[in-house]
Amino acid sequence: MEWNGFVGAATRLADIDLPRVGYTIGVGEDEVHAILDVEAAGSGFDRAGRPKMLFEPHVFYRNLSSAKRAEAVGQGLAYKVWGTQPYPADSYPRLEKARAIDETAALRSASWGLGQILGENFAAGGFDSPQDMVRGFMDAEARHLEAIVGFLVANKLDDDLRAHAWAPLARGYNGPGYAKNGYDTKLAAAFAKWARIPDTPFFPSAGPGSITLPRTRIGRGSRGPLVTLWQNTLVAGGYPLPSGVDGAFGAETEAATKKWQAAHKLLADGVVGPKTWAAAT
Repeated sequence: MEWNGFVGAATRLADIDLPRVGYTIGVGEDEVHAILDVEAAGSGFDRAGRPKMLFEPHVFYRNLSSAKRAEAVGQGLAYKVWGTQPYPADSYPRLEKARAIDETAALRSASWGLGQILGENFAAGGFDSPQDMVRGFMDAEARHLEAIVGFLVANKLDDDLRAHAWAPLARGYNGPGYAKNGYDTKLAAAFAKWARIPDTPFFPSAGPGSITLPRTRIGRGSRGPLVTLWQNTLVAGGYPLPSGVDGAFGAETEAATKKWQAAHKLLADGVVGPKTWAAAT
């Protein structure tokens, strides 16, 4: 397969992409920005227009067997334990050498794009193969963002993001050693920074009485456009919120939700799940 130096259209994110994609899991752009800032310094492409990429020799090691593994070890491209050797400033020369041994294993063994999604996670990101994922990442940062959301959902981390539970999110996204680099505190700081900056206006086509979005569960601590949609549904249904519609699922929204659920003969637990969404359509 020809890769053109891993340079594709390299389309950058549009402002609307962050709230648009975040909306599908019930978060705003501030939560999405936090992940992007920590994982890829806010950009999915390097100066050459290639997807940002980090080749992981210890992952390559586990993706190989027998003669191929021995060849990779001999070339210094694979080793069993992370951190055995320092990483070079540019991982692409390593990737090219690894591709010569086994392309699929090489692509599976690199972390890609805005969210540094490991190629092994191509399916969770919504792709058919590692090659398909890398092609998509070469094309547009929006594909990177959609893969991040897919990974979060597949690994049940979207609840942690909605709740701003940074330590569990960091553990699930970055591994058990997240605290060594302060990954959770960096996420919290990035979120706090973006929360002080006005968001991009976003007006989804769905509205009260016409909920067509994925039935993502939201509850106490959730925040973002999906919460706004639910709050509008409550208000339109005669369940006012004294503090108004603010996109934050707090005590008022929880209390109103319980009343709404009881009136619709649902379990009044204050959590908006599939049954509650279905009753609102």
